Formats: sequence, structure tokens, C-alpha cells
Amino acid sequence: MGVLRWRSLLDSEIAASSAQPISKLDLEILTALRLAVYQLRWLSRIPARAAINESVDLVKRARKRSAAPFVNAVLRKLANGTSPSSEVSPPAVSGVSPETLAASSAHPLWLVERWIHAYGLDSALEICRHNQSIPVTAIRLRRPEAEDQLRAEGIELAPGAFLASARRVLRGDVARTAAFRTGLCVIQDEASQLVAALVGHGEHVLDCCAAPGGKTAAIADRNPNSNIVAVELHPHRARLLRKLLRAHAPAAGAADDNIRVIAADARKLPFARKFNRILADVPCSGTGTLSRNPEIKWRLTPEDLADLQARQLAILRSAMAQVAIGGRVIYSTCSLEREENEDVIERVLAEQSSFRVIDCHAELDRLQQEGELIWPEVSSLTRGPYLRTLPGVHPCDGFFAAILERI
Repeated sequence: MGVLRWRSLLDSEIAASSAQPISKLDLEILTALRLAVYQLRWLSRIPARAAINESVDLVKRARKRSAAPFVNAVLRKLANGTSPSSEVSPPAVSGVSPETLAASSAHPLWLVERWIHAYGLDSALEICRHNQSIPVTAIRLRRPEAEDQLRAEGIELAPGAFLASARRVLRGDVARTAAFRTGLCVIQDEASQLVAALVGHGEHVLDCCAAPGGKTAAIADRNPNSNIVAVELHPHRARLLRKLLRAHAPAAGAADDNIRVIAADARKLPFARKFNRILADVPCSGTGTLSRNPEIKWRLTPEDLADLQARQLAILRSAMAQVAIGGRVIYSTCSLEREENEDVIERVLAEQSSFRVIDCHAELDRLQQEGELIWPEVSSLTRGPYLRTLPGVHPCDGFFAAILERI
């Protein structure tokens, strides 16, 4: 994870000490160098000789034995340079340029430039800082007794930032507890929990892109007497989803008994009935989750956004065709990019006169009045009529949500 977070900075150090251009290095050799440089610069408890020897051995085991002297020489040169440090971070706001921020925070320049344009320099700086940190583990309590049971199992908890049912894990491994295994709590980012809460209540509810199932379970907990259909494109993921929901169904009053899992393409939903509530949590770039998935920033290209938008539009149009009059479609992504969010909503509204946007601020106010939302500054969670959380600006992943109502 450390190598993935700081890859471009590691590569710049390797390039400065290598007689060969990085582009000419075999991937196995470059990977071994990155691993060693990360240990030399960030992991101060690992002796330099151990980091060097380990990477030289990795190269040999990868059948690149002829490159071992080269790797050894580069790493010894680097080991004699700057001392290990875990304090590398983006610079202060004053006088920072997009190029400086991208280089110092190990982000692609094109992403940093987009965030500065969309959210301002201060917010872009906070996003980059957050992405380079280890994210907090958040959980959702599904039963009141879960908190006492977790504490009894050695888990140290703090209140959530957004929702009364959320907790932040300060110490301990929740996944190893009986409370987690029996479904009394689930691991779920607070912004993701908030999106599920926006779905509200309905007799017939559809989750279009359900795996891995966190939002599906949250919707079921809020709608224990409703009929809920969870759609997943890939049959093997649908099987895993069924297994997960069964395994995590709390013994007392299992809310997950009212969920039917179907393997189907959300772009061509196979239902004759209409639904009161539909969640379209569509596949996206995931740029709001880079602290958890740093590999995304090195894989994603600007051209990918157009392909993702086409898929998102198809899923949203399909969902809108399945909603009953007076019903709602909640569209969401964990992306920070306008093409996947506002642009998608504006496109479908231009095509469909029978839908209107519901202001998320009003729905968040309702959740606050009902005691579910505990975040005091509701207006900071919205951008226009939409929900918008920003990593670092808010203590969670970056999520977007829009509520469309059929009139």
C-alpha cells in the first residue's frame, strides 16, 4: 500500500540514482526497487541492509539474476542519501502550484488540476493529504447490543462523524470479532452509509449494482418489511452476495430475509413491476476512495471517464424506467469527477421531463431531525441539490448522490 501511495515519488528517486531510464527497466526490477526505496525512506525500523538484500533476492527469484548487481548499486547509492522519513506530505497552500502539489503528494498532474479547478486549491490539497494517509475504519451498528459486544472483544470505538449508528474504530480488528461474524455490525465508510440512508423507505426497493452488499444490508435494516431486490451483473459476485447476506443476517429479526439477489445486467433490468425506491450506485472511477485504493490513480486515464459515463447513463436510464410514479431513484458514485456525476444527471434530465431533482439538503435535514444524522453542518455536505463529500474536507471517502423523483 505504501508503494502504491507514493509510487511517483519513489520512481523519481530511483530515476535520479539509476544509469538506465525507468522506462527501460523490467517490471520485476522496478517493483523490487520501489519496495526497497519505500522501506529506506518510510519504514525506519527496517535496517537498510535488510531492505537492500531483500530486493536483490527478489530480483534473483524473478529470474533476473543479471540485474542483481545493478539493483544492489542503485539501492546502496540511495541508502547513503536522505535518512528514512514518514513525514513526506503535500506542501503548505501558500505559493503551491498544481505541479508542486502533484509531485509532492504523488498524484497524477491531470487529476490534481481537475480537483483544483472543481473544488479550489485548499480542498485539492486536503484531498491529496487524505489520500496519502491510512484511512480510518468505520462500522455501522446493526443492533444496539453490538457496541457492548465489540468493546468486550477488545475493540476501542469512537462515535461516528455523520450517523448515530456509525462508529470509528480506534483500535482492534473488527473483522475477527464474533459481533462482525454474526452480522451485528458491518464495515462501511460513513459516506457510503449516508448514501444508503438517503434511499429512505419504500414497499418495493431495488438496488441496481448491489455487490459487495453494504448498502443493500443498510437499506434492508431500514426497511425490514419491504421487498428488496439486489441486482449484480456477475453470477459469481451474486453468489458471494447471497452468501454474505446470509452470513451477516443478525439472528434476532434477520432483516436480510427480505432480500432477493438476482444476477442481471442493470442496463437491461428484467422486471415487469415498478419500484418505490431504486438505488443506482453505479460502477465508477473510484477517485473518492484513493486512500483505500491508491492503485486507481496510476491506472485511470482521462479517456476512461467517457467510457464510464456511457455505462452510468445506461444504468440510470434503465433504473428510471423501473420507478413508480412518486418513487425515487438515488444515483450515486464514489467519484470526484463531474463527468460521472453532475453531467450524468443533467443528461438524463434533459431527456426525461417526467423527473425532478429533490434537494439533498432537505433530505439531510429530515435525517437530522429524526436523530440519524449527527453532523452539525448539513450545508457542507451538499453542492447545489446534490450530496457531495470530499476526502480530507470531510472525514470519509468522496461520494456524490442525486435524488430523482418521478412526477
